[in-house]
Formats: sequence, C-alpha cells, structure tokens
Amino acid sequence: MSQAEFTEAELHRPLNRSDYKTLSLSALGGALEFYDFVIYVFFAAVVGKLFFPADMPDWLRQMQTYGIFAAGYLARPLGGIIIAHFGDLFGRKRMFTLSIFLMAVPTLLIGLLPTYETIGFAAPVLLLFFRILQGAAIGGEVPGAWVFVAEHVPTSRIGIATGTLTSGLTGGILLGSLMAVAINKIYSAEEVAAFAWRIPFIVGGVFGFVAVYLRRFLEETPIFKEMQARKALAKGFPLEEIKRHLSGTIISMLLTWVLSAAIVVVILMTPGYLQKVHGITPVLAAQANALATLTLTAGCIVFGWACDRFGVRPAMLVGYAGLLGASYFFYHNAGNDSSLFLSYGVAGFFVGSIATVPYVAVRAFPAAIRFSGLSFSYNVSYAIFGGLTPMVLTAWLQVDKLAPAHYVGSLAVLGFLLAFVPLAGRQSASRIVGTSLATQAR
Repeated sequence: MSQAEFTEAELHRPLNRSDYKTLSLSALGGALEFYDFVIYVFFAAVVGKLFFPADMPDWLRQMQTYGIFAAGYLARPLGGIIIAHFGDLFGRKRMFTLSIFLMAVPTLLIGLLPTYETIGFAAPVLLLFFRILQGAAIGGEVPGAWVFVAEHVPTSRIGIATGTLTSGLTGGILLGSLMAVAINKIYSAEEVAAFAWRIPFIVGGVFGFVAVYLRRFLEETPIFKEMQARKALAKGFPLEEIKRHLSGTIISMLLTWVLSAAIVVVILMTPGYLQKVHGITPVLAAQANALATLTLTAGCIVFGWACDRFGVRPAMLVGYAGLLGASYFFYHNAGNDSSLFLSYGVAGFFVGSIATVPYVAVRAFPAAIRFSGLSFSYNVSYAIFGGLTPMVLTAWLQVDKLAPAHYVGSLAVLGFLLAFVPLAGRQSASRIVGTSLATQAR
C-alpha cells in the first residue's frame, strides 16, 4: 500500500474491534502500573514515621518523605530515555511490556522492606533505591503508552485514544485512592502503622505481574511495522534528531509542566493538604479524593474526544480556563465539609484537560523519533517540575494556605496561552500516519 493510500484509508475510519482491544488492554495495564507508582503518596505520612528517626522534626520528616517521592520523578528521564531509545529502534511493544515488569518488582519489595526500627538508616536508603527503580520504569511507560495507542488508531481518533489511555493511567490513581480508603476503614491507625500499610504495595506488585501477562496479547504498531519494512528507522541515537524539533520539544515540556501541576497538586498532594491544613479526617479526605479522581478519569475521555471533535485549541481553552476557576473555588472552600465533594469533583473533572497534552505531544515529532522525543520532553519536564513541586508547596504552605490554588492557577494560565501557539493547535495528520518517512530517515 502506498503512503497516499495508507493515509486516505486510515485517516477517518471508525475504531474497530482491534482498536478497542488495544485501547482496553493498554489502559488497564497503564492503570495497574500507575497504581504501583503513586500508592506511595497515599501512605507517605505513615511511611515517613516508619522509615525515619522518631525524634526527627515533623516538617523535616515530611520534607524527606516527599524527597524520596520526588526521587521517583527525578529518575524518570534516564529510564524513559533508555527505554524510548530501544523502542524507536526495536519496537514499541517490547519496551511497553518491559517497563511494567520493572515497576512490579520494586513495588513488591517496598511492601516487604524492614523499617528504620529494624535496620536503621538502611531502611530509607533502600526505600530511595526502590523509588528510583519505579521512576525509571514509569519514565518509559507513560510516553510509550501514548505513542503505542496513537500509532494504532486512525489519525482522526487520536484524541479519544490518548484520552482513554490517560484515563487508564489516572484510573491507577483512583485504584490507589480506593485502596487508601479501604485500608483506613478496615484497620485502625495503629494497625496501619504496624502492618496494613504493606498491603497496598504487595497487592501492587501482584497487579504489575498481571499487567505483564496482559500485554503479551498486544500487537506491534502498524506505523513501526511500516518503518521497519521501509528500513526507515532512526539511524544511530534517536535523541540526536530531537534538536531538529526544538519547538515541539519546548511545547511538550511546557505542557507537561501544566500536567504535572494538575496531577501532583490537585490529586496526589491534596488528601494530605486537607488533613493538615483543614483538619479533614483521613477517611473523608480519601473519599473526596476518590471522587475527584473518578471525575478526572471521565474528564480525560471527554477532553480527548473534544480534541477530535472540535480541535485541540478549543479543548485547551475551555479545559484550562475551567481548571483555573475550579481550582481556586475548591481551595477557597476546602474546609467546608458540605461543599467538599462537589468542589473537589469539579476540580478533578477539569484536571482531565491534561488529555490535550499527549494529543499535542505525539504530533510534535516524526514517527522515527516519536518515542524518544516524547519521552525526553515529558520525563525531563516531569522530573524537574513534578519532582520538586511537593517540596516547594510544603515550604509555601508555611506562609499561605492557598499556595496550591496559586500554583495550579498559574499553570492553568500557561496552558491556556499555549493553546495559541501554532504547534499546539496544528491538525496535521501527516505527523502521525508514517509521513515523510524519507525525510525522517535522513
């Protein structure tokens, strides 16, 4: 089939059974892996008390605990770049499966790890090491998943595909939130500290191995197969080609900053914020967070569909304007039990506007270096901004309890402005459907 025939035939066809299989298995596997990565934050307060000296000041223990959380983000670029490099050279599917295996092992080991009381300073050191391994694994998973589904579906369905995949990833956060609710309801605080905190990590390790099994049923992407057949794979180190796509790299990194602010602050840090700043009980905070994560999951699908239906620019404008207003409304009223669920749920829905990020990013790079380009942009940005955000906000909250609203609101404004950048609004189908392979192979 010629390139022109391939383009005309594939651009606008509806999703078929094979597409739905790919999307469902990819989203489910992503949910299980993302659960493994984020479950730490839901038990950060307990882990901090168990893995650091008892006489350490609470603020310092919290900083160190979130520092280990941040280490997972800081490790993402290395793992992501290596996995993406081989994904561009040898295939998306192999690396897609490897990343989830590399996540399952350290998650299980964290659940079995002795505490500070048993092995002293070796406990936080080992915890840090396992978080680094988790970070390396997730660094390959997220961009790899976006590329994988975007290259499987018709170009006119990329929004719903990447939105569905992103909803699967955020579904992993929902699983973590529901697990936190269950653990806090079933066990007392003393039992959680004694042993129950281990259950989510052990279950997560098992989840990871299930996901490895599920991914054996996936097929390599048609675009990668076409590049293999044409011998148009990247020559040498794919990252060397990224400098030719500097504008796409910058846009992708800035949008990832917006994404990281929305996820890390509104979803991951807010349960702890509600407890410490507003005195909300752990169970109520976890329940509200579960609702917000559920609406986030739905929002990702809605905004992904909107990209296909109306274009990415209108989706970004509506989504990020909504995120700005909803985040300020929520944090202003966070101490009000009567409106907590409603305001948090609305904020969660507009966090779903992050589904516009992969839609733009997968179009920012040609197929031959797409995995490497997206992985570099996403992981470097997330390592810097996602990793440092918890520590920055922990310090900022000492002087302003609305610090989360100011931070998320500022990044929502950035996302709104980026909608006007030509690259962000571009609808070129050729970037996805194997286009200009001769140019890509230069």
